[in-house]
Amino acid sequence: MQAGGKENSIATHEVTNQSVPLEDYNVYKADTALREAVHREGAAWADSRVADFGAECGSARYIELGRVANKFPPELRTHDRYGHRVDMVDYHPAYHEIQSLYVKHRAHSWPWVEPRAGAHVARAALAYMIPQTEAGVGCPITMTFAVVPALRHQPEIAAAWLPKITSNEYDPRHIPVGQKRSAQMGMAMTEKQGGSDVRANTTRAHAIGAGGPGGDYLLDGHKWFCSAPMSDAFLTLAKTEAGVSCFLVPRFRPDGSKNNFFIQRLKDKLGNRSNASSEIEYVDTWAQMVGEDGRGVPTIIEMVTHTRLDCGLASAGFMRQGVAQAVHHARHRSAFGKRLRDQPLMKNVLADLAVEWEAATMLMFRLARGYDEAVNDASGQDFVRIATAVAKYWVCKRGPHHVYEAMECLGGAGYVEESPLPRLYREAPLTSIWEGSGNVMCLDVLRAMNREPETAGAFLGEVEQARGGDARLDAAIDGLKKNLLDTDKLELRARRLTEQMALVLQGALLVRYGNRAVADAFCASRLAGDHGDEYGTLPRDTEFDAIIDRAAPLEA
Repeated sequence: MQAGGKENSIATHEVTNQSVPLEDYNVYKADTALREAVHREGAAWADSRVADFGAECGSARYIELGRVANKFPPELRTHDRYGHRVDMVDYHPAYHEIQSLYVKHRAHSWPWVEPRAGAHVARAALAYMIPQTEAGVGCPITMTFAVVPALRHQPEIAAAWLPKITSNEYDPRHIPVGQKRSAQMGMAMTEKQGGSDVRANTTRAHAIGAGGPGGDYLLDGHKWFCSAPMSDAFLTLAKTEAGVSCFLVPRFRPDGSKNNFFIQRLKDKLGNRSNASSEIEYVDTWAQMVGEDGRGVPTIIEMVTHTRLDCGLASAGFMRQGVAQAVHHARHRSAFGKRLRDQPLMKNVLADLAVEWEAATMLMFRLARGYDEAVNDASGQDFVRIATAVAKYWVCKRGPHHVYEAMECLGGAGYVEESPLPRLYREAPLTSIWEGSGNVMCLDVLRAMNREPETAGAFLGEVEQARGGDARLDAAIDGLKKNLLDTDKLELRARRLTEQMALVLQGALLVRYGNRAVADAFCASRLAGDHGDEYGTLPRDTEFDAIIDRAAPLEA
């Protein structure tokens, strides 16, 4: 009230010059680069089904479910009220509802139930959209998808499990798999003393009877990291007399009794909080050998390779959601007399973020096509072998800083927990750390070139197809070839070399298939060096408006 009893007419709580939430939109249809990738890489036939998934991922309902699933993380319940060991993890209903959505749309099984050209690309589109709603719930989806090639090393085990694994009816009940409509799979590889050096594992496997591939064993050991411990079964590693071997560990024994799968604690993680990750112990735990005795690492790598594909897709998805949020905000908010989107320096930042995201998306979907081609083509297998490690290293490394810069575009509105960006920021480092850290990926690139020289040939054959399209790219290809021939201190230089391979491959794909403005900006900044150390340092002649308009989350 003013003096004299007159009311103050100033509306102090009127909200102006603020953005609106980015929700109730189709994540697929609003993503120009994604739609182009799906069609270009052979999955145009799946367009309507991918769009159906995109509509649900972008709905206000599922965005809210993702928030709630993180606000109420899973809880460990080791015993029932009478003291019996149960080793269960309780999740919020939001987690289960999102899982049901992902399973219904076959995000875990599409290429296995419809093995046709483009099936891996179609499924990759779902994996790319999943983290834009909720990434933690996607972890068991990825492992269930990725376990199939590994299980096929043991046909009788695959025949028993695959019908449940590929079912599109989500069934979270904790009962023997024979009584369930579907099954989900996990993985337990690393131990305290070994980490990425899984050959240092100490878990032991003792044969029951003859043992051998498909045979019965009892395991004893401690696993330092086991994600999604409420899954129905897990691929794990343990040592026999022949060496490190791969085993399938179900939660229940064949007679229906509880298996000795003891969850010791849940990890208190930086992000990925809707997903439970745990330490577990095996004590006379029943298991079956998968693949050859003593060849466990090559067997389980069949699973790991596919999870690495999803790590790169998730990182590209983080970038997409980050740049979509940034451009959306900048279109709605004004400062100093202009919309943020029209401020010259903000244009540079937004365009730079968009270039990074498009390059990541282009790379990951070309790689997804490689998985389709690898089914029947040896050269496709060679490309996938090396390009998976290159892409996993580079795209996942680029994710955290990209999301941070997108967050800064929103200012304080992007830093508060009501925004999706803090959750993305906490999630983004995960994809680089899990399924092979940065150093492991770079060493894997060197290992591939050393043991399978044809992989380097397949990689160079891919980038050479773009020669003549841009002089800056041609020079970068020549520089890469020179460095590949230099064998001096390769391990010491492995990160630099892998980065160079990733940038040249991204440039080649953009020059061949990409938007002209984006390709030009990429070649100028990432290949020719006309770029600073931070986002927002593209050269002055960049076609900023064209690049930003492509990145805007507007439905076609």
